[in-house]
Amino acid sequence: MTHVSLIEKFLVTEKSTALNDLRKYVFAVKQEATKNEIKKAVKELYHVDAVSVNMLVRKGKVKRFRNIKNVRSGMKKAIVTLAEGQKIDVGR
Repeated sequence: MTHVSLIEKFLVTEKSTALNDLRKYVFAVKQEATKNEIKKAVKELYHVDAVSVNMLVRKGKVKRFRNIKNVRSGMKKAIVTLAEGQKIDVGR
């Protein structure tokens, strides 16, 4: 598996858009991804230098409909901080 395939998508939410002014960008990544692999993937994809990577794991919720239990899938997020003066064009 290449580093680039670890990044699933670029997350665009109200909160993540506010972080863009601070040179922080939010990505949905695969569960097995590590911080170093995400740094390398961002460098390969966007040609920028990542200073730090913070990870979040959102666990799946158990939901019920009548007598049927279902588990929503969880997700892992990576918040990538870029070096001074660099940015990623998110296509606004």
